[in-house]
Amino acid sequence: MSNPRLPDDAIRPTRVEVNLAQIARNYQSLAALAPGARVMAVVKANAYGHGMVATALELQRIGAHCLGVALLEEAEELRRAGVMLPILVFGGISEVQIPRFLQNDLTLTAPSIEKLDLIDRAAASLGVRARVHLKVDTGMERLGMHHDTAPRLLEASLKAMHVQIEGIYSHLACADEEDLSYTHLQLQRFAEVCAFYTRRGLPMPTRHIANSAALLRLPQSHLDMVRPGIALYGCEPGPACPLPAALRPALCWKSHVAYFKVVRANSPVSYGGTWSRGHDVRMVTVPVGYGDGYFRSLSNVGEVLIGGQRHGIAGRVCMDQVMINLERGSAYYRDEVVLLGSQGDQEIRAEEVASRAGSIAYEVLTNINSRVPRVHHHDGVPAQSV
Repeated sequence: MSNPRLPDDAIRPTRVEVNLAQIARNYQSLAALAPGARVMAVVKANAYGHGMVATALELQRIGAHCLGVALLEEAEELRRAGVMLPILVFGGISEVQIPRFLQNDLTLTAPSIEKLDLIDRAAASLGVRARVHLKVDTGMERLGMHHDTAPRLLEASLKAMHVQIEGIYSHLACADEEDLSYTHLQLQRFAEVCAFYTRRGLPMPTRHIANSAALLRLPQSHLDMVRPGIALYGCEPGPACPLPAALRPALCWKSHVAYFKVVRANSPVSYGGTWSRGHDVRMVTVPVGYGDGYFRSLSNVGEVLIGGQRHGIAGRVCMDQVMINLERGSAYYRDEVVLLGSQGDQEIRAEEVASRAGSIAYEVLTNINSRVPRVHHHDGVPAQSV
């Protein structure tokens, strides 16, 4: 597949190209792994760096069931852009925000009796019913009532007259680890909490706990809905979670050669003079740096692709630029440089960059900031830039 060809002066040469068609294929592949469950596509944090609005509109186009975000502001942005799918906001809420949730037809998370009561009262004052998912803490220690006290939250929800309990969920802390014993404990705890409805003869709300790792590894976790995040974008949740071949990265981070020079033997390169060679080398400067979200920890250890070949970063990554050692190779002004993605038969994946930077693929993707333009396409056919 070829990436879209853009006029030289169309946008900044350092850009992220996102294949929406690949995200759609990834979604369909993940849905096929959980045939009895609905799929909530997680698009928080700018769709893991891929561009939230464009990604959500593509998912809506292909018939995704619903979306998950972290913040009210993310959900409001999607509504303004014309996204009509159900949207669950995972994050905690403040009392003053609740009317905005209701006015935008958003689904709220109730992690406590107090929050549930605030939602109920706000909905009553507006004359509406709030759509809510109850949050149970089965071992993450982040949000939600502890599993052993969660029945109190479920009892309280039965008395909330202006709330519709659509779902109940929890979050797995270790599903991407080699040892799954704690994950099995969390699944057991969640099942015990949900048994409340069976004992009472009440309809079961939509149960969901499976993140990307659990979706890939633990069919028993799929329940009524799954919540893929990182896997939706073709990246591994962790080393213990290899991806099926059908799941491919959708993002390519590119720049170009801005300057070529010959660096003389023993001449130090970049801040602090941490890099030099005992012989002359050819070197290029690329207009990307930690100001764009390219990790400074890649100094002297990162690699890029130029002309289908790997070349190493020379010296410290600067805020706006990075120098690349070609040794005795060659490159020319405006030659394409790939920071993430494929070129020829070579590929640099987010997982590799994360390993070199001492981080995780999630951070590599979400760290690409807003001054890097996103260009969206469908298998090489340009779409609207967002």
